[in-house]
Amino acid sequence: MHVFIFLAIFLLITRVRKSLKFSPVYDKWNRTLQLATFGVIAIWFVCVNYLDDEICNILGGLLLLGVMSYMRKEPDFKSFGVLVFAHYPLAFMAILNGCVELIVPKFYNQYDNFFECAELAAFGWIFARFATSKKQREEIQRINERKSELEAMVSERTAELTRQKDELQGALKELQATQAQLIQQEKLASLGELTAGIAHEIQNPLNFVNNFSEVSMELIGEMEEELAKGDTEEVVAIANDIKSNLEKIRHHGQRADGIVKGMLQHSRASSNIKEPANINTIADEYFRLAYHGLRAKDKSFNAELVANLDPNLPLINIVSQDVGRVLLNMFTNAFYAVHDKKKTAGPDFRPKVEVSTRTIHTVTNGPKGIEIRVKDNGSGIPDAIKDKIMQPFFTTKPAGEGTGLGLSLSYDIIVKAHKGKIDIESKVGEGTEFIINLPLT
Repeated sequence: MHVFIFLAIFLLITRVRKSLKFSPVYDKWNRTLQLATFGVIAIWFVCVNYLDDEICNILGGLLLLGVMSYMRKEPDFKSFGVLVFAHYPLAFMAILNGCVELIVPKFYNQYDNFFECAELAAFGWIFARFATSKKQREEIQRINERKSELEAMVSERTAELTRQKDELQGALKELQATQAQLIQQEKLASLGELTAGIAHEIQNPLNFVNNFSEVSMELIGEMEEELAKGDTEEVVAIANDIKSNLEKIRHHGQRADGIVKGMLQHSRASSNIKEPANINTIADEYFRLAYHGLRAKDKSFNAELVANLDPNLPLINIVSQDVGRVLLNMFTNAFYAVHDKKKTAGPDFRPKVEVSTRTIHTVTNGPKGIEIRVKDNGSGIPDAIKDKIMQPFFTTKPAGEGTGLGLSLSYDIIVKAHKGKIDIESKVGEGTEFIINLPLT
């Protein structure tokens, strides 16, 4: 029966060598394993010709144990652990059979069939275990192949997502650039609509400047005549009148200068720097400009302007041109609403737009913020669209009369940039009121 033990050693070495054929360590072990197979054949040949069967069994079992121990210690043979361990029963049975036959031959001869069957079963166990491990290796190989496929798919998907991310980031930058352009266009468009209003507003102080200049020139002529007469008392009186006129000229010149500077601020890009400002001044300025801007389009339009501005309103840290843009948009919409209603409401309708300001107080900490209300008695906003009017590009005006960006930009300026709030109260047929709350800091 010793032939099984040597055959098992030969097959073990041969299988390992064959399995390493396509591995990086094949060149390292090929020669060694090939010599080992020849060595096993040589030892078996010696045992068959010169040694008894029981000694061959013991020698074959010890040789198998030695080969298995060596393979277990070498890291390159780690993947063959299952195959190596499958040979332990055969090695044990070969040594046991040899020892029993050598020490108690009578007992062995009596049960030799049992011992031979056990050794044969151990030899068969190697093939059964090898077949099982082969299936496991094939399954592991399939799993690894599937894992590689999944990794490739994940890499491909990751690359695709990265590409899409880059495209989205590029699109976002384009949208941001487009938004900035639209904002600037909206500012210029609103400024264009106010051109007539600005002309009307600036004409008044210029008329005062011209009139007081002419009067002052006449007074200077009179003063020269009085100086020639030597009437110093009359000269002093005329000089006081000239001084008063010059003060009025300076006042109205500053008024005209303020209008021009305000419009320049409105047209240029926002600095986003918050500075203390008087809301009453900004509201009053744009209130009249918006009204005269609409009157320039339709000379027949008239409306009652009501300004209830709190004289004790504290200064507030804001970006003046941005908040001014919001108020201008609110006023323009209010005048548009009452003007539109005037077309269908009949002769008894009296358009009216109100702006009011007040300080919001807390019970213990004093002033908390400022409230601005813009109210009109126009047609009102239906509940169905009240939640949409702050969305970009949504407009109730006819095509060509509105961009749909005014209220959207107003929301961004008040809520996002200034941490404030915009509320809307409206009844269809009665009017609309926008309520703006701004914190003091």
